[in-house]
Amino acid sequence: MKLLAPSILSADFSELGRQIRLSELGGADWIHCDVMDGHFVPNITFGPDLVKAVRKSTKLVVDVHLMIENPEKYFDAFAKAGADYITIHSETVSDLNESIRKIKDAGVKAGVSIKPGTPVSRIAEAAGEMDLLLIMSVDPGFGGQSFIESSLSKISEAVSLRKKLNARFIIEVDGGITKNNIQEISAAGCEVFVAGSSVFRNENITGAASELKNLLK
Repeated sequence: MKLLAPSILSADFSELGRQIRLSELGGADWIHCDVMDGHFVPNITFGPDLVKAVRKSTKLVVDVHLMIENPEKYFDAFAKAGADYITIHSETVSDLNESIRKIKDAGVKAGVSIKPGTPVSRIAEAAGEMDLLLIMSVDPGFGGQSFIESSLSKISEAVSLRKKLNARFIIEVDGGITKNNIQEISAAGCEVFVAGSSVFRNENITGAASELKNLLK
């Protein structure tokens, strides 16, 4: 399974529906929504209403990444808005298993994310309960950053941990993914590839998505 998840963080919101459709034509599998609160990360993006607009624009999986403090306050709102996955940062909660249970109680699949400075071992306690591990390969908060090379070893470590614990979570990577490194990231064990700038900041959105998808075959 190799899935492309264009991030709308880099899209033109005035043409959001059209740009999502263009990425679909290029082979996008999921649509990734980065939610930032200006506290956990130094940027503010959008809330449930925009996710609702995304849901109306596509039948693809809507993948919501909460880069926010106190994320549990918003699980129900994002679930009602149409999220299929809700991913929280391990750094923002004290009890990962409890937070995962609450996400699942809201009726969606649960993901856990780790920042570049957080070890993969941080999620071991919840590995059997979570549906997705999101490895940040840039410092969260802004699009357009370069891929942190040490993320490759973290991806491989996550693959090993999953096998060791007989867990079933899928491995997603977000940050700096381009046509020049996507195959190397794939070889390390990534299964879902979040690509923002390399898709939506390209004049040919469909072509850019298609090129990335073809490199995953």
